[in-house]
Amino acid sequence: MDNKTPEGDALARPLKPGRIALNVLALCFTLALLGRGLGESFTVFLKPISENFGWDRAEVVSVYSLTWLAGGLMAPVVGRLFDRYGPRIVYSLGLLLLGGAFLVASRAQALWQFQMSVGVSVGIGIAFIGNVPNSILLGRWFGPRLPTAMAVVYSAAGAGVLVLLPGSQLLIDHIGWRGAYQTFGIIALCLLLPLLLLPWRLFSTGSPHIAKKADPDFVDGGWTLASAMRHHAFWALFSTFFFTAVGMYALAAQIVAYLIDAGFPPLQAATAWGFSGVVLLFGMLGVTQLDAMIGRRPSVLLSYAISIVGIILLWLLQFYPNFWLLGAFVVTFGSMIGSRGPLITATAMKIFRGERVGTIYGTISIGSGLGSGLGAWAGGLIHDWNHSYNPVIAFALVAVVLGMIPFLIVPALRR
Repeated sequence: MDNKTPEGDALARPLKPGRIALNVLALCFTLALLGRGLGESFTVFLKPISENFGWDRAEVVSVYSLTWLAGGLMAPVVGRLFDRYGPRIVYSLGLLLLGGAFLVASRAQALWQFQMSVGVSVGIGIAFIGNVPNSILLGRWFGPRLPTAMAVVYSAAGAGVLVLLPGSQLLIDHIGWRGAYQTFGIIALCLLLPLLLLPWRLFSTGSPHIAKKADPDFVDGGWTLASAMRHHAFWALFSTFFFTAVGMYALAAQIVAYLIDAGFPPLQAATAWGFSGVVLLFGMLGVTQLDAMIGRRPSVLLSYAISIVGIILLWLLQFYPNFWLLGAFVVTFGSMIGSRGPLITATAMKIFRGERVGTIYGTISIGSGLGSGLGAWAGGLIHDWNHSYNPVIAFALVAVVLGMIPFLIVPALRR
């Protein structure tokens, strides 16, 4: 006699792959929001820390530079660990590093202590919960729809900026920058337990439909890191990541300080730049949709053109500090600041797909980390040398133009 109840059947029925895929997407979005938001929050801490210790702009910005440099250099290691041990270990290590680093930073007294905690340790922690593990995990669930999934996850950077920049400013106003860092550390550590309890075996498996729909003519070409590095597409993608990050982060590290110096109140400056998180979501999804309509190369080039317009508007803000120009800058520059990321990621995953794709993509991502670190540090140094933002803006503009050149001349990226 069958004594199963309808409720029992419902409980016994496995979750549909589509629902699991959405859960995985939500998880990756949340982790990316936390990681990018905490990393970008330093732009709000820059002024109070600098004024507290009397350090030069380049010295303080070196902390921000190390965050993205350490994350970029760690990317291939993260890809390798993901390939070998899976997402549970990788993501857990990320939260552990972030929590410990911010607690240490809340008691820091010397520049090197900030550099090791908020710089190196936070950067490595962000890499462990960032784009490399997220792209590999999402690839198992979304297959050909990976660009759309990655666009959603990349937009988490904007959501993190939107939430954590104004939030950081409010915390600093009420409990000081040390109290704010202590709060960040406690939150990251508290999230570690629920993360460990997630159904990782199920999440790691991937969708059976993706495997069935895979290209029947695809043969794993046995890509290794060495063979990938001999392919022109590897260095084209690397240089795109590098130069674009140089241009964007030369400005991003100092945007809130720039707006304050231009005459905007601190909370308004932080909130305005934080609002870029809203427009970033639309920029990400818009460029991804254009990719399906007009092709990858035109979509990427258009995004670069809009970024260039945003840089010009930022330059004009020092002469005309008004709400409308500020809004136009946030919409143009903010919406495109990471819009190319999903398409570049999908391109790399497609060209080098195979058993070692995590290691290969992670190594390509070093370009982004190197560019972010160099760009932020160089921007601070140029500002200290000239006591002006104009050379910084010119430097960023040249770097962004260099970033789009591979999509103009490299055959593998023109197709």
